[in-house]
Amino acid sequence: MSVADGWRPRVAVVTGGTKGIGRALCEALIERGCALCLCARSEDDVARAVRELREKFQGARVTGMRCDVSVYEDNVALWERCERELGAPDLWITNAGTSNAQRAFVEVAPEEIRAVIASNFMGTVHGVRMASERMLSLGRGAIYTMEGFGSDGASQRGMALYGSTKRGLAYFTKAIAGELAGTKVIIGSLGPGVVLTDLLMDVYEKGEPALWERAKFWFNFIADPPEVVAAWLADRVIENRANGAVFRWMTMAKALSRMVQPKYHRRDLVGEAVNRRKDRTR
Repeated sequence: MSVADGWRPRVAVVTGGTKGIGRALCEALIERGCALCLCARSEDDVARAVRELREKFQGARVTGMRCDVSVYEDNVALWERCERELGAPDLWITNAGTSNAQRAFVEVAPEEIRAVIASNFMGTVHGVRMASERMLSLGRGAIYTMEGFGSDGASQRGMALYGSTKRGLAYFTKAIAGELAGTKVIIGSLGPGVVLTDLLMDVYEKGEPALWERAKFWFNFIADPPEVVAAWLADRVIENRANGAVFRWMTMAKALSRMVQPKYHRRDLVGEAVNRRKDRTR
């Protein structure tokens, strides 16, 4: 074991925790007894998420703040906010990230390139740098980065930029695990697979129409709602004591097994996600 026997994370930080898989992770961790600090780049989104979580989980200790994870000092401020209101974090999940629409790289605007690299890569690197230093001084802690398409080296048209950031983070996380070996702090990766969030829908809906049509068919077999995936990941984060662990929800074996199960052929996850988005905007 890399951390103390009997240790369990009690104070969690989830960056990008106001929506999608991040929000679902927040809820799952609260259900498992964690005090929770979240962040996002919008003060209104943070305030709304904190209010809703406190209402849903009566008695839960929840706080949050606006934070741009690509700015190192914002990560420091987030840690200090959590420490001041909930206690020092012993679990840090670098979930915040974004993507460009799925289209040829030559069509991706320079400002999109900067945003994706800043959020996905620099945001994670800054968070890991800051949290690992403080957790080492505390003598305990766990950090998790988020995998995504490209983490395993897979390639697909329109995903050159996003996939490159995730491939780079896979190397980065493995390298940091080597540096933390033998300490009381661990780092690992979470692979949620295809989760039908607003971010994912935007990536495809705003991309090339032919790619979107193809993706909608496969999503019925490999995609899942955020809350299902988050519950599975949260269980592993809470129980894990191994440095360098990688937890992937969707494996090749699982995907292939779904292909022969009739219930997955009858699914219409994309249609349901579209309807939920329409309901929220009414």
